[in-house]
Amino acid sequence: MLVVIDTNVLVSAIWSKSGGPARILALIQNGRLTPCYDSRILTEYRRTLSRSKFDFSEWEITAVLTQIESDGMSVVPNPLTEPFNDEDDRKFYEVAKHCNATLITGNLKHFPKDRLVQSVAEFLASMQPGI
Repeated sequence: MLVVIDTNVLVSAIWSKSGGPARILALIQNGRLTPCYDSRILTEYRRTLSRSKFDFSEWEITAVLTQIESDGMSVVPNPLTEPFNDEDDRKFYEVAKHCNATLITGNLKHFPKDRLVQSVAEFLASMQPGI
């Protein structure tokens, strides 16, 4: 199953090894989910995860990003013209639409109402029979 992981979900997954975001990261690591990304998303992941306030180790960041890059799908999506409240979130939606992937986010209000955009809880509930 193809997914796009919003940065806030990735941060939460690394921050706390239990909970929904960590389960999603484990599904990626176990090959059950395929993350879709583009160069803008990888840049944001690295920049955000490297912030001193999170205190993530370099090996931890590298391990997660290497897994996403090696097992994921890199794309160059078509630009979308619809307005966004936060333009920094547009890239995640563009990649999700391009791949017809589920965009998993902790900030539903930042994205258009779309069946592809789900919260962590919504996504995991939809996966329950297969987990």
